[in-house]
Amino acid sequence: MTLALPLIVGLALTSCSGTSPAAPVAGRISGSVASAAAARHTSAVQRKAPPAVSLPAPGSPLPGPVALVPFGRYAGARQGTWAPAGRPVGGVPAIYWTTLVPPGGTQSAGIAWMDSGLLSARLYSGSGSPGGGPYRYTAPVAPAQARTLVAAFNGGFKMTDARGGYYTEGRVIAPLRAGAASLVISADGSVDIGAWGSDVTMTPQVASVRQNLVPLVAGGHPTPAAANKNWHAWGSTCGATSCGHGVPGIEHQWRSALGITADGALVYAAGPALAPLQLARLLVRAGAIRGMQLDINPYWPVFVTYNPAPGATAAPPDGRKLLPSTQQGPGTFFEASWARDFVTMSARPVR
Repeated sequence: MTLALPLIVGLALTSCSGTSPAAPVAGRISGSVASAAAARHTSAVQRKAPPAVSLPAPGSPLPGPVALVPFGRYAGARQGTWAPAGRPVGGVPAIYWTTLVPPGGTQSAGIAWMDSGLLSARLYSGSGSPGGGPYRYTAPVAPAQARTLVAAFNGGFKMTDARGGYYTEGRVIAPLRAGAASLVISADGSVDIGAWGSDVTMTPQVASVRQNLVPLVAGGHPTPAAANKNWHAWGSTCGATSCGHGVPGIEHQWRSALGITADGALVYAAGPALAPLQLARLLVRAGAIRGMQLDINPYWPVFVTYNPAPGATAAPPDGRKLLPSTQQGPGTFFEASWARDFVTMSARPVR
């Protein structure tokens, strides 16, 4: 199915000066500029305005991430300290990762920060999700794309469970839904994330849209839906020891998510024993102002980087997992049998 031309409208990507990836903050008003009453009024208006995303120029690196403050008493083992991962782009690290124990948790989650100025994204589609192929970009990653591959990570739910749509390679595979949490990839590999129809919309530059549930983070805070006690709304989970049919699910489950910072960096988070609110708070702690949940349960979440020798093609032996405990790994995206959608991050030409 081809996307109808009347649907092509302006992409709502508002620009502003980017803040630090670690802590977006509200603007300030000088009392010498206006009366105290006017300053209080203006300051209140600014606090209510949601922070905007300013996408970086392709090929221009972003400032690196700032160390994250651990939650609670879990401050050891280099919690929140970033380390470079994957092959550098133009001699500059394009990905950093770290771990944090979420608030109220006891097990570490992994967090990866991606420089979207140095990296371009591409959505790979599968026969299981979204179905409806064949696709040009599907597993396995071909040698031509592996030459610049830096990282890859899992997509979202199967479309029967995603409560959203899917658009790629010029086709609507599943109808896009207003308000759904959306990963939007442009033809030049730029990325934005937000609610469909308000934060992000369709334009001729859009190459892919992957929707999954409702926003997890908005305005730099967990959404009310993330904090809602109805965790079943965030997907059917496995039980404590089994994913068998009829086994009661549990709230604290393997979950993954993707967010975007004010200056356009991407933040991926995943880990075991996570409730939706904990996952949202991990994204926010890493600087995300908008974010969405991706896939859940032990078998699906995975983030890997590749660091081959200079000039060489990425391959599974060059890969490394964000969390050693994830079931999938560097070889997953090089397997023709892999039927799920995923996202690759590849090196851009550096300015």
